[in-house]
Amino acid sequence: MKNDVLYYSVGALLYCPANKKSIADSIINESFGTKFSLALCLEDTINDKFVAEAEQDLVESINKIYISSKEKSFYLPKIFIRVRVPEQIVRLTLALGESISVITGFIIPKFCLETSGTYINEIIRANEIANKKLYMMPIYESSTIINLNTRYELLYELKDSLAKVEDLVLNIRVGGNDLCHVFGFRRHSDESIHRIRPIANIFSDMITIYGTDYVVSGPVWEYYSGDNWEKGLIAEIKDDQLCGFTGKTVIHPKQIEVVNKTYRVSRADYNDAQSILGWNKDSDSLVCGSESKERMNEYKTHVNWAHKTMYLAEAFGIEE
Repeated sequence: MKNDVLYYSVGALLYCPANKKSIADSIINESFGTKFSLALCLEDTINDKFVAEAEQDLVESINKIYISSKEKSFYLPKIFIRVRVPEQIVRLTLALGESISVITGFIIPKFCLETSGTYINEIIRANEIANKKLYMMPIYESSTIINLNTRYELLYELKDSLAKVEDLVLNIRVGGNDLCHVFGFRRHSDESIHRIRPIANIFSDMITIYGTDYVVSGPVWEYYSGDNWEKGLIAEIKDDQLCGFTGKTVIHPKQIEVVNKTYRVSRADYNDAQSILGWNKDSDSLVCGSESKERMNEYKTHVNWAHKTMYLAEAFGIEE
């Protein structure tokens, strides 16, 4: 498992079209709060005919954020650029110049064997040009991972391709809606994606293959209004957590605080994690009752959980 809080701190990743001209002012004025990450999208949200214009809008927005950050103090989220083709990575890194310092990394859409090597090489080149760490977050959303005859082999090959840049892979992300699209599925606000068995099985395979080495983020929740949107989002995040996911893609600012609140660590979990990590390993016993005397803590069984719990507490806080 990852051993740095950075990998657990992406949290609520707010998607925004890269050509949204008001985004710089929204960041500078803290319109979305002070605890979220931002994805500026050049892919699905942009008409194919207007990609060049969107790139220019993005550069202007990032330049404005960078200049303003030198003049005043405001919350600067982790900012990612979701590209549509590999060559955009180096092109935008060069175009941004000094402003690349406010970029955390790039999101790789439809990560697959055909393009994985090119994307990885472009990330390596961008890191050399920028002289700073630029992370990548590949999205597993291609229909190629649905085929049961080849799924395991494909997922392991993609994992092998990431090995040389493992420290630069901030999160692995899953495209829940894209995978649902292949089957014609769409969940309602009172339904968790983890109840859709063909999709849940893909998620389970992703966690099994990647979850011991990478942080894997939960799929997008598309509801942000109506009677059940918040309750449904909380319920799906609980399912995400139970199934091994950390973080959530969001598409509306109203969702950010819900994600942050749901990811806070309970006081009981925090106390138990502290106790487990502070265990005297020379003791004759490595098991005892929890502080609340409600469950069993066992060092050898729960130490990885305890480390992860402490990272989440540092990233999201503690729910009293």
